[in-house]
Amino acid sequence: MSMLSNQYKLVKQTRELLFEFCEGLDSSHYTQELEAFGWGSIRNLHVHVAMCYQSWLKRFGLKQEHADIKEGQIKNVEEMRRLFEKVDRLVLQFLIKYEDAPYTLLKGKVSWQEEEEELSVLWLLTHTMTHEFHHKGQIVSIARHLGYTPADTDLIIPADKGRLIEQKH
Repeated sequence: MSMLSNQYKLVKQTRELLFEFCEGLDSSHYTQELEAFGWGSIRNLHVHVAMCYQSWLKRFGLKQEHADIKEGQIKNVEEMRRLFEKVDRLVLQFLIKYEDAPYTLLKGKVSWQEEEEELSVLWLLTHTMTHEFHHKGQIVSIARHLGYTPADTDLIIPADKGRLIEQKH
Protein backbone atom coordinates (compact mmCIF):
# COMPACT_ATOMS: atom_id res chain seq x y z
CA MET A 1 0.00 0.00 0.00
CA SER A 2 1.43 3.37 -0.94
CA MET A 3 1.63 6.56 1.04
CA LEU A 4 -1.58 8.05 -0.40
CA SER A 5 -3.57 4.90 0.43
CA ASN A 6 -2.14 4.89 3.94
CA GLN A 7 -2.97 8.55 4.33
CA TYR A 8 -6.58 7.95 3.32
CA LYS A 9 -6.72 5.00 5.71
CA LEU A 10 -5.89 7.42 8.55
CA VAL A 11 -8.63 9.79 7.37
CA LYS A 12 -11.13 6.91 7.45
CA GLN A 13 -10.07 6.05 11.01
CA THR A 14 -10.77 9.57 12.24
CA ARG A 15 -14.06 9.61 10.30
CA GLU A 16 -15.05 6.44 12.11
CA LEU A 17 -14.37 8.11 15.47
CA LEU A 18 -16.62 10.98 14.41
CA PHE A 19 -19.37 8.63 13.22
CA GLU A 20 -19.22 6.73 16.52
CA PHE A 21 -19.56 10.03 18.37
CA CYS A 22 -22.46 11.12 16.13
CA GLU A 23 -24.28 7.85 16.82
CA GLY A 24 -24.44 8.95 20.47
CA LEU A 25 -26.16 12.23 19.62
CA ASP A 26 -29.87 12.65 20.01
CA SER A 27 -31.09 11.85 16.48
CA SER A 28 -32.75 15.25 16.15
CA HIS A 29 -29.43 16.97 16.90
CA TYR A 30 -27.72 15.24 13.95
CA THR A 31 -30.05 17.00 11.53
CA GLN A 32 -30.84 20.14 13.57
CA GLU A 33 -30.14 23.24 11.50
CA LEU A 34 -28.33 26.11 13.21
CA GLU A 35 -28.18 29.41 11.36
CA ALA A 36 -24.89 30.42 12.98
CA PHE A 37 -23.04 27.57 11.24
CA GLY A 38 -22.26 27.24 7.55
CA TRP A 39 -24.18 24.34 5.98
CA GLY A 40 -26.55 24.41 8.97
CA SER A 41 -26.27 20.96 10.56
CA ILE A 42 -23.92 18.09 11.26
CA ARG A 43 -25.71 15.99 8.66
CA ASN A 44 -25.51 18.75 6.05
CA LEU A 45 -21.78 19.12 6.63
CA HIS A 46 -21.28 15.39 6.20
CA VAL A 47 -23.20 15.47 2.91
CA HIS A 48 -21.18 18.48 1.77
CA VAL A 49 -17.92 16.60 2.48
CA ALA A 50 -19.12 13.56 0.54
CA MET A 51 -20.11 15.76 -2.40
CA CYS A 52 -16.66 17.37 -2.37
CA TYR A 53 -15.08 13.95 -2.90
CA GLN A 54 -17.60 13.28 -5.68
CA SER A 55 -16.99 16.60 -7.39
CA TRP A 56 -13.21 16.67 -7.28
CA LEU A 57 -12.25 13.01 -7.57
CA LYS A 58 -15.09 11.59 -9.63
CA ARG A 59 -16.11 14.49 -11.87
CA PHE A 60 -12.83 16.37 -12.19
CA GLY A 61 -10.30 13.57 -11.69
CA LEU A 62 -11.98 10.53 -13.23
CA LYS A 63 -14.20 12.44 -15.70
CA GLN A 64 -17.30 10.57 -14.53
CA GLU A 65 -20.72 12.02 -13.85
CA HIS A 66 -22.16 11.90 -10.36
CA ALA A 67 -25.56 12.54 -8.90
CA ASP A 68 -25.80 15.23 -6.27
CA ILE A 69 -27.08 14.08 -2.91
CA LYS A 70 -29.46 16.47 -1.21
CA GLU A 71 -29.12 16.80 2.54
CA GLY A 72 -32.69 15.67 3.19
CA GLN A 73 -32.03 12.35 1.47
CA ILE A 74 -29.90 11.30 4.44
CA LYS A 75 -31.86 10.88 7.66
CA ASN A 76 -29.32 9.50 10.14
CA VAL A 77 -25.74 8.42 10.79
CA GLU A 78 -26.37 4.90 9.49
CA GLU A 79 -27.42 6.29 6.10
CA MET A 80 -24.45 8.65 6.15
CA ARG A 81 -22.11 5.71 6.73
CA ARG A 82 -23.54 4.09 3.58
CA LEU A 83 -22.91 7.29 1.63
CA PHE A 84 -19.29 7.32 2.82
CA GLU A 85 -18.89 3.66 1.81
CA LYS A 86 -19.53 4.95 -1.72
CA VAL A 87 -16.97 7.71 -1.12
CA ASP A 88 -14.45 5.07 0.00
CA ARG A 89 -15.03 3.06 -3.19
CA LEU A 90 -14.58 6.24 -5.22
CA VAL A 91 -11.30 7.10 -3.49
CA LEU A 92 -10.10 3.54 -4.07
CA GLN A 93 -10.98 3.82 -7.77
CA PHE A 94 -9.14 7.17 -7.96
CA LEU A 95 -6.09 5.72 -6.20
CA ILE A 96 -5.99 2.61 -8.38
CA LYS A 97 -5.85 4.85 -11.43
CA TYR A 98 -3.50 7.58 -10.20
CA GLU A 99 -1.66 6.58 -7.03
CA ASP A 100 1.59 5.77 -8.82
CA ALA A 101 1.55 9.16 -10.55
CA PRO A 102 0.66 11.73 -7.86
CA TYR A 103 2.15 14.63 -9.79
CA THR A 104 0.11 13.96 -12.93
CA LEU A 105 -1.75 17.09 -13.95
CA LEU A 106 -5.41 16.72 -14.78
CA LYS A 107 -7.32 19.37 -16.67
CA GLY A 108 -10.99 20.15 -16.25
CA LYS A 109 -13.77 22.60 -15.61
CA VAL A 110 -14.45 24.06 -12.21
CA SER A 111 -18.05 25.15 -11.75
CA TRP A 112 -17.31 28.68 -10.59
CA GLN A 113 -14.89 29.76 -13.32
CA GLU A 114 -14.84 30.01 -17.10
CA GLU A 115 -11.35 28.70 -17.87
CA GLU A 116 -10.25 25.13 -17.29
CA GLU A 117 -8.06 24.36 -14.32
CA GLU A 118 -5.03 22.08 -14.21
CA LEU A 119 -4.57 20.29 -10.90
CA SER A 120 -2.35 17.44 -9.76
CA VAL A 121 -3.60 14.12 -8.46
CA LEU A 122 -1.87 14.97 -5.18
CA TRP A 123 -3.68 18.32 -4.97
CA LEU A 124 -7.07 16.71 -5.63
CA LEU A 125 -6.66 14.08 -2.94
CA THR A 126 -5.09 16.49 -0.45
CA HIS A 127 -7.82 19.05 -1.02
CA THR A 128 -10.63 16.57 -0.42
CA MET A 129 -9.02 15.20 2.74
CA THR A 130 -8.17 18.59 4.25
CA HIS A 131 -11.65 19.80 3.32
CA GLU A 132 -13.08 16.87 5.31
CA PHE A 133 -10.92 17.76 8.31
CA HIS A 134 -11.95 21.41 8.13
CA HIS A 135 -15.61 20.41 8.29
CA LYS A 136 -14.91 17.78 10.95
CA GLY A 137 -13.87 20.70 13.14
CA GLN A 138 -17.13 22.47 12.37
CA ILE A 139 -19.10 19.32 13.22
CA VAL A 140 -17.34 19.11 16.58
CA SER A 141 -18.10 22.82 17.16
CA ILE A 142 -21.78 22.30 16.41
CA ALA A 143 -21.86 19.36 18.82
CA ARG A 144 -20.28 21.50 21.53
CA HIS A 145 -22.85 24.22 20.81
CA LEU A 146 -25.59 21.61 21.31
CA GLY A 147 -24.14 20.67 24.72
CA TYR A 148 -22.07 17.60 23.86
CA THR A 149 -18.44 16.89 24.71
CA PRO A 150 -17.02 15.40 21.52
CA ALA A 151 -14.66 12.47 21.52
CA ASP A 152 -11.09 13.15 20.46
CA THR A 153 -11.12 12.86 16.67
CA ASP A 154 -7.60 14.10 16.05
CA LEU A 155 -5.61 12.23 13.47
CA ILE A 156 -2.85 10.88 15.69
CA ILE A 157 -3.02 10.36 19.40
CA PRO A 158 0.08 9.49 21.45
CA ALA A 159 -0.92 5.82 21.80
CA ASP A 160 -0.96 5.56 17.99
CA LYS A 161 2.67 6.60 17.49
CA GLY A 162 4.15 3.17 18.19
CA ARG A 163 1.63 1.43 15.93
CA LEU A 164 2.27 3.90 13.12
CA ILE A 165 6.03 3.42 13.34
CA GLU A 166 5.51 -0.37 13.18
CA GLN A 167 3.30 0.00 10.08
CA LYS A 168 6.04 2.00 8.40
CA HIS A 169 8.59 -0.82 8.69
